[in-house]
Amino acid sequence: MTPDTWIVLGLVVAMMVAFFTEKFPPEAVGLAGAVVLLLSGILSPVEMLSGFGNPATVTVACMFILSAGLQKTGALTALGAVLMRTARWPWLLLLLIMVVTGAISAFVNNTAAVAVLLPLVLLAARERKLPASRFLIPLSYASQFGGACTLIGTSTNLLVNSIAMKAGVPAFSMFEFAQLGLLLFAAGTLYLWVLGPWLLPDRAATEMVERYGLGEFITELRVMPGSPLIGRTLGAGRLPGDSAALVEIVRNKCHLLSPLDEPLQAGDLLLVRGEAKALLALKDRHGLALNPEFKLRDAVLQGGDLMLAEAIVAPGAPFAGQTVGDLRFGDEHELAVLALQRHGAVLRQRLAHTPLEIGDILLVLGRRAAVHRLTHDRDFILLGEVSAPKLTRGRVPWALGIMATVVAAAALGWIDILPAAILGGLALWATGCLKTEEIFESVQWRVVVLLAAMIPLGTALEKTGGAAWLAQHALGLAGNSSPLYALGAVYLLTAVLTEFMSNNATAVLIAPLAIGIAHSLGLDPKPFLMAVAFAASTSFATPVGYQTNAMVYTAGGYRFSDFARLGIPLNLLFFAIAVWGIPRFWPF
Repeated sequence: MTPDTWIVLGLVVAMMVAFFTEKFPPEAVGLAGAVVLLLSGILSPVEMLSGFGNPATVTVACMFILSAGLQKTGALTALGAVLMRTARWPWLLLLLIMVVTGAISAFVNNTAAVAVLLPLVLLAARERKLPASRFLIPLSYASQFGGACTLIGTSTNLLVNSIAMKAGVPAFSMFEFAQLGLLLFAAGTLYLWVLGPWLLPDRAATEMVERYGLGEFITELRVMPGSPLIGRTLGAGRLPGDSAALVEIVRNKCHLLSPLDEPLQAGDLLLVRGEAKALLALKDRHGLALNPEFKLRDAVLQGGDLMLAEAIVAPGAPFAGQTVGDLRFGDEHELAVLALQRHGAVLRQRLAHTPLEIGDILLVLGRRAAVHRLTHDRDFILLGEVSAPKLTRGRVPWALGIMATVVAAAALGWIDILPAAILGGLALWATGCLKTEEIFESVQWRVVVLLAAMIPLGTALEKTGGAAWLAQHALGLAGNSSPLYALGAVYLLTAVLTEFMSNNATAVLIAPLAIGIAHSLGLDPKPFLMAVAFAASTSFATPVGYQTNAMVYTAGGYRFSDFARLGIPLNLLFFAIAVWGIPRFWPF
């Protein structure tokens, strides 16, 4: 091997470790790897930047825009709401959720589909007095079932198609994936429909104040006559010299919505949050008395025009990694963040210093109008609130028609998917479905940058012979040159890696290896690339392997073991079907 080959293979190992540990954002790891390849002289500047002009990268960006057109106009919300209302029985609701989600995700970015349908599923479960934990994992999994059925259903399929074309393999057609994808869709849906009621947890919903443990964190204090606080305003939102924060003032049964500017009066009830020691110390220091009859419930925090709500940090949110303090949530959104829930753990103290992650649920308190504004903020998914976006009815036919035209034109071969997607995005702007700023906001730039940064790594693996070296040694270690055995090994390796790192990064790393294995055996690379595409697009065993899993992880009150118990058998089922079906649809 040449020194360049060793550098590339060492870089691959280092990047995989970085992806696994998640100490740095995936796109930052990808960019760092691309820079190393440039500085080492392995890639030229043009090759290093080739990912940004790659058809897969541009097409993925355009598909985000097309998905946003359906989302912003309310087309997805309207469709989901109508279908959810028709399911009267739990078994029918479960089946309908999977079929509808899968059908939508075949043509719409699956994170966008789950973002729209998640509040609808929660609402449907609550109206039927059913635990949401019975439906949210199927929602996530079904979005992956559907995404694997078409070329545009997931960015991974577009990426693998781009790698295939670069290697001289004929491009995949729009519905070529559907041959196996629909079979996997049917098998996965049947598995969840039959076994889901036994394998999915049954965790009943509780009041928000109980779920977040606010009863021991928020209490009521009465301002006694002679208190030094009488006549003072709490401009900083905190009682003088203390770490306890004022939530609201209740005066004569009226909830004052701007307590920071309101002079305190004797007899006022102060709703205060803080650590138990801080709250108890307030009584003597400021002439306050604990209200012995106080019992915190949701209704206490939702009097008058106030509203208590939960909001998920959505995939693509630009502030992931920043803290609540950095965001100045009160100033920007006019909302108070009372607590944060992450993977079943509740954080109340030191919220201002806790970096936010995708899938975190913020418990917020504020005016109803301020809470409702989060419905139109793409960086949050508001739970329990379903309202139509600003663009409705009149634009829905345009959005649906444009998406259908793009799909039909590409499927019938009238035009390639890239120009079709670009023209579709322009049509959404021309018809008023999306404004100019909404087009730029709709693109998940972190995904686009990750794609663009990882593509040069695949180029380097091929250019230095690293992919061929790995393929030869992989076959040698396996000790078996059977095509079916090699296909199964490629699928299994991809499936395991994608459970712990980005599916697109996995595809970029394994696709060149798959091509090398095929060439070593003198076989057509297409079956092996199909194995990479399907395995990388379906991640069921962990909540961190796929963005939709992360979105429902906390919202459904799941544990890590819930995904493993349900997902590992499903992964094995898909593995068996894929290894059986791929050679039949795409012969060696």
